[in-house]
Amino acid sequence: MPQLARRIGRAKPSAIMQVAEKAKRLKAEGRDIISFSIGVPNFLPGEHVYAAAREALDKDSGQYGSNRGADALLDAFIAHMAEIGLTGYTRANCATGVGAKHLIYNLAEALLDEGDGFAFPTPYWTSYLDVGEIVNADIQLLPCPPERDYKLTPAQLDAALAKKPRVFLFNNPSNPTGMVYTRDEIAALADVIVKYPETWIITDDIYNRMVFDGVGYHNFLHARPELRDRVIFLDSLSKTYGMPGWRLGLMAGPEEVAQAVTTLNSNHITNVPEIVGAAGVAALSGPQDVPQQKCAEFQAKRDQVMAVLAEIPGVVCPRPQGAFYVFPDVSVAFGKSHGGKPIANDIDLCSALLEAKGVACVPGSAFGEPRALRISYTCPTPQLAPGLQRIREFFAELA
Repeated sequence: MPQLARRIGRAKPSAIMQVAEKAKRLKAEGRDIISFSIGVPNFLPGEHVYAAAREALDKDSGQYGSNRGADALLDAFIAHMAEIGLTGYTRANCATGVGAKHLIYNLAEALLDEGDGFAFPTPYWTSYLDVGEIVNADIQLLPCPPERDYKLTPAQLDAALAKKPRVFLFNNPSNPTGMVYTRDEIAALADVIVKYPETWIITDDIYNRMVFDGVGYHNFLHARPELRDRVIFLDSLSKTYGMPGWRLGLMAGPEEVAQAVTTLNSNHITNVPEIVGAAGVAALSGPQDVPQQKCAEFQAKRDQVMAVLAEIPGVVCPRPQGAFYVFPDVSVAFGKSHGGKPIANDIDLCSALLEAKGVACVPGSAFGEPRALRISYTCPTPQLAPGLQRIREFFAELA
């Protein structure tokens, strides 16, 4: 029998989806399951988005679309970026993809040769490591422990960039931690980046509209506009607009990078479906009341989760200020047991929590931090308090 390509041996299924699928199976078996696992926003976009999709369907030509993205979609994205202070972009600086994950993969193909350095902070979104391994990059992890609020320091970044990685990938607000960098923190990191012109910078900032406590969203380009020729900004409809299944990601950066992604699109997907693009235009340029309302709701849910975690002895959780995740250090449970089952690590803990209490969380090791677990608090509001109570009970029952 012929052999599969070696790169398939480096590809791994999503750890997040594995937890979500197990929770679904248990629920199908009749278990009362509350899922804090998958990062789905659990709300739907405004009616104007559906109206735009229906109108596009009625007018569908059945033809291929643009490899880069429809002009109207690119224009809406450019205007959307301008609202957060990222100005001066043209259509030639932009490209689209089947979600931000697809764009990250395309960027890895476009920017990284085998063995090139690919640096990013830990904890990380799981796909960063997966994509880096598939393209056989030299992955350079920059540990950011809970003791430092899961944040990268300028000195740490300086040491990493001195090794001249081809790509530095930065996520703000963060998945899985929910941490948000302040204006001053971003400026200090940007001052370091300026010193290393050999490195491409990808800012995966798909939660940029989901920031709490008035801290605001800040980008390296705000602090150092001269970085424009090597910063690539990523955005998505999935989280802000409740449209993860629509699969629309957007990027802006140097023209040569946008053209490279467009060329890869011509080989991979041809184009984002035009009905999806029309819905994207409506989401980006239409009323923003739904995402604004949901952002306020998520902030209130964040407060609810943090209040419960603060009542659990030994559990430590830096206060997130964006996205919809908390990432507590739960290592206080390691070496203990629950119902006679030993808990040696985060995987044991999440397995025991699911089996005993019907609460699904993702082990922190999936994100490069095995002392933690990720709670996504996007579940229906009536499920949040009972789910948190089950977690509190679980920890109280440890022996």
